[in-house]
Amino acid sequence: MKSTATSHRYLAVAAAFAALTIAHAALAQGLPKEGRYDFTACLSGTAAGIMFSKSHIGYSYEAMGTTRSNPPGGMMDNATFRCVGMNASLGGTNSQNTLCEAVDRDGDKQLAYVVLGPDGRVTREVLSGTGKYEGLQMSGIVIPQGTFPTIKPGTFQNCNQQTGNYKMK
Repeated sequence: MKSTATSHRYLAVAAAFAALTIAHAALAQGLPKEGRYDFTACLSGTAAGIMFSKSHIGYSYEAMGTTRSNPPGGMMDNATFRCVGMNASLGGTNSQNTLCEAVDRDGDKQLAYVVLGPDGRVTREVLSGTGKYEGLQMSGIVIPQGTFPTIKPGTFQNCNQQTGNYKMK
């Protein structure tokens, strides 16, 4: 009796996995060639800084995280990313320059540049892509969603919402 119940459980898990795999493939193929994107990126990373004075600071960082699109199945849904960058505040002038690589479940990648503009807005622009993202044009804004408590000195955790427009080949 136990082996039949266990067998049914394994079949149910296998069927659920197959359904999720097929649904993901359908979503990837069904993504419109152009439109709006809206996703949340949550990340964690390490930082190393120079605290020269209250008005002159800078730090470099590396962060990794995941994304979820709104609604599910949209651009950047369930992707993993890694970013390296540098922020500075020099005499009241702030700067941010970040380079991020993202990979989706199919192994297709995007390379994006995130920068703090003179108007105070943080923007995201795709520089290059592979697979289905080859020739992707994507730009928009990054909206911080808050910083979380630090779990270990020298680390940070946060989330942001990214929205904008995209166009694929």
